[in-house]
Formats: sequence, C-alpha cells, structure tokens
Amino acid sequence: MLHIVRWCIGLFAICFALLVQAEDFEAIKRAAENGDAQAQFNLGVRYNSGQGVERDDAEAAKWYHKAAEQGQADAQFVLGSIYAFGLGVARDDAEAVKWSRKAAEQGNATAQYNLGLRYAHGRGVERDEAEAANWYRKAAELGNAAAQYNLGRMYAGGQGVPRDDAEAANWYRMAAEQEHVAAQYTLGEMYAEGRGVTQNDAEAMAWYQKAAEQEHPEAQEALEAMKKQTHKPGFFERLREKFWPKK
Repeated sequence: MLHIVRWCIGLFAICFALLVQAEDFEAIKRAAENGDAQAQFNLGVRYNSGQGVERDDAEAAKWYHKAAEQGQADAQFVLGSIYAFGLGVARDDAEAVKWSRKAAEQGNATAQYNLGLRYAHGRGVERDEAEAANWYRKAAELGNAAAQYNLGRMYAGGQGVPRDDAEAANWYRMAAEQEHVAAQYTLGEMYAEGRGVTQNDAEAMAWYQKAAEQEHPEAQEALEAMKKQTHKPGFFERLREKFWPKK
C-alpha cells in the first residue's frame, strides 16, 4: 500500500512539476524563502519528484507545510496524504485529518473524499457514517467517481443516509459513466435484479460488458451467465431438436 501511495503522491507532484519545469530552481527557492506560498508548494513538488534537485521527502514535507500554513489548498491536500502514510514525516492521523479538512473546506474533491473515508472507517476521527456521507456527497457533486460510488453504497445500505435504491443507482450511474469499474458492475446488478431501476436485461448486460472489459471477474461471470440464459433454446426449438435433429 505504501508504495502505491508514494507513487500517487509522486504522480501528483510530477503533474505540477511539468507546470513549473521552465522555472529556475534557485528562483523558486528564493521566492519560497521570501514567503511566497505558491513557490513554497512548487519547491515541495521539486523535492518530492526529484526534479532539478536530489529527491528528499522530508524537505518536500517542510515546504508543503510552509505553503499549507498560508492556506495553499494543494499543499494542504498533499500534506494530509503525507501525514496519513508517514512520507517524510512521522505518521500522524490527527495531522492528516487536520490538513485534509483544511483542503476539503477549500473545495478539494479528493481531500473531501479522503475525509469521507476517515469518517466511514474511524481513522483519526470518531466513526460517523452521516459525516462520511456528507463529505462523500461534497466530493461526488464535484465529480469524484470514487465518492459517487461510495455514496451509492451508503444509500444502498442505508448507512448515514436513508436507504434509497433509486438514489444509490443514480450515484452508481454517475461513477459508472466515468469508467469506475465497481460502479459499472453494481449498476449491472441493479438492472439485472430491478433494484432502484426498472429491470432490464439489456442494460444489465451493457454495464456488465463495460466492467468485464476492465477485467472485473464477477462482471465477466455475470455476463457469461446472462448470455447463456439469453441463448437458451425455447420450447419449440427444444421440441424440434428432439424430433427433427439436424443431420
């Protein structure tokens, strides 16, 4: 898990690094030392990605911290992730929640989603399903597919919100249309069973197909099962095969 998180943070940093790569490292450093929050964040990116300087997670965390304290939302988001997994700092759930919340309150959808996860699982905060649903909704409304899927699950199970299969299907669909594979499979199930939507085998197969193309094993199995059921010979076909078999 740690190497995946490091990769994600590194990818995030590289994306920003591409935006600032034309800038001279020393110029960024001077601006950062003079208190420029964006430069401090950019310097953190440089140390995080190792662009133009030796990679140093602790130094990156230091500059992210300076930028975050000045209200730089991207730095707050990254700092929350850094504290969550102890990258360049000691792991600290309370600090992770603190900085994720600050970024979330500034409209960072991923930070909102992360905060929802923390409330859902009680990591660094007291477990609170209603609060988890609240943060998932904020992120979902900003288009975060994972938050849309999780909000759908909460409506399907009545966790933190009233149980509502139609509302669950609505959020699953939003995530599925963004290629969220679990949402595609779940939406297929809902069409197959007629939960929250009108039962429709063709729609079920279409969503199973999308998930199967992303190598979702349960979707692949469900799709094959539905194909066999669809192609099952009818009564007259079976009668014909019995008495007038093909030669």
